[in-house]
Amino acid sequence: MTRRVFTVDFRREAVRLTQTIGRTINQVADDLGIGRSTLTRWKRDYHEAELLSGPHDDVEKELARLRKENEFLRQERDLLKMATALFAKKTSRRGSRLSMQRRLNFRLSDFALC
Repeated sequence: MTRRVFTVDFRREAVRLTQTIGRTINQVADDLGIGRSTLTRWKRDYHEAELLSGPHDDVEKELARLRKENEFLRQERDLLKMATALFAKKTSRRGSRLSMQRRLNFRLSDFALC
């Protein structure tokens, strides 16, 4: 039994039929006299080739949106870093002031006993 060879145009048209006329892959495959698995493979290959063919309008818009969101998140992260550093700095100063005041109070109370 010889293996049948189909042209690229025939394959493309078969895939288009599965997408446009609203019939199942089995029905289209039976009408064209090819196997369901063959048509399924053509459809998968066609879809993968379309995705890899280059940037599309919707992909470019999504990429632009993601870049804007990424920039916003970077700015937010930097702001939170600065706020954390400022808070940590104030807390450490506050802690040192309190401990300094306690030391001074302790020393003053030592002098009061004398």
